Amino acid sequence: MRADRLLSLLLLLQNRGRMTAPELAAELEVSVRTVYRDIDALGASGVPVRADRGPTGGFRLMDGYRTRLTGLTDAQAGSLFLAGAPGPAQELGFGADLAAAQLKLQAALPAELAGRARRIQQRFHLDAPAWFREADPVPHLARIAQAVWDQRILRVHYSRWNGPVQRELWPLGLVLKGGIWYLVARAAEEAAAQAAAVDAVRRPAEAAAGDTVRTYRVGRFTGVDGLTERFERPDGFELAAYWQESAGRLEAAVRRRTATVRLSPRARRLLPMYFGAAGVRALADAGPPGPDGWAHTELAVESGSVAVGDLLRLGAEAEVLGPPDLRRDLAEAVAELARRYR
Repeated sequence: MRADRLLSLLLLLQNRGRMTAPELAAELEVSVRTVYRDIDALGASGVPVRADRGPTGGFRLMDGYRTRLTGLTDAQAGSLFLAGAPGPAQELGFGADLAAAQLKLQAALPAELAGRARRIQQRFHLDAPAWFREADPVPHLARIAQAVWDQRILRVHYSRWNGPVQRELWPLGLVLKGGIWYLVARAAEEAAAQAAAVDAVRRPAEAAAGDTVRTYRVGRFTGVDGLTERFERPDGFELAAYWQESAGRLEAAVRRRTATVRLSPRARRLLPMYFGAAGVRALADAGPPGPDGWAHTELAVESGSVAVGDLLRLGAEAEVLGPPDLRRDLAEAVAELARRYR
């Protein structure tokens, strides 16, 4: 661990120039006293570290000195795909590896490209969670991520709407959607049963994946135990393709109704925020505004009280024209609100 820290200290000085002991301590997450000891160790090993005194002082490398010890470890290389999302990287347990990998990459770049990389980092930031919503607590995420990486079966306790359940899962991948983590996995018993059926009729191995792959919200795991038993990933399974197809099926299953609505200019601006992709499609299909600025369109909505609640968010900026039962349900809800607030 100390060797990794000394290399990180050296790369920080090489990439950023003069830094004070408190700045180095904050970057390395150690004490200032540890920084001084590490500076002495670098000097004793032949690294020309200069100490400048005074208000603008700090530690720096002698002009012209550069190290070429920039090789990435397996863990550091694997963390690079999260370079734009430091928060999720930290949750997955890759925070330290990602920081070290970025330092090594900066040290390996020519000065002009390294400067550009730093400017990009200063100017662009990815914040995954949605507005006005706290992310789920995910105390088991790092263990789940390790099982995904190692292809090891997990025994989990999961809180469903109808009560807790226990499962053994083959963890195939993790997805971060709107600040919420999801595990894509197969139930071990279903996978074994389907694999046996595949062998019996001698179909291609990739058919074993079937519909046994499911999505679990990581924040609902109340307990996770990693097992020593390994599993084989289904042939041909692609996480991104599965997620896209699964998300499409979910939206089609949830938004089964179509409402004919009349929208004010403000409601049209709010539609993507409140209804997501369905709102974007409704805007694209909207007719031209009339003299009053209002426009008609068709909007995919959920059923029953969910649709009523969603449409009421638009307030007086929208009018539902059909279907008749949805318009009636909205009228009853508005009348009840009027009585309550009279």
